[in-house]
Amino acid sequence: MDDSALDANAVAGMLVEIFGSEMTVVASRCAHCGNRAQLGTLRAYGLNGPGVVLRCSTCTQVVMRLMRREDGTFLVDTRGAAYLRL
Repeated sequence: MDDSALDANAVAGMLVEIFGSEMTVVASRCAHCGNRAQLGTLRAYGLNGPGVVLRCSTCTQVVMRLMRREDGTFLVDTRGAAYLRL
């Protein structure tokens, strides 16, 4: 794992664009290890690339993938999250 990763607070603006509200305090559960934590505690990778990967801070498995398409829409993959409590 890259030691230069930031927590998911670094993509708070993108999360608001996608979900329409503050998401870093939303409760989530990792589908891989069961870790329960706020989204803001996930580790963010690829901040300078075409998409962002959010990984569990405990087991480092992928919880969420976010990508902004050229037309301004987003692709969102949350299959690594057992739930997001909105």
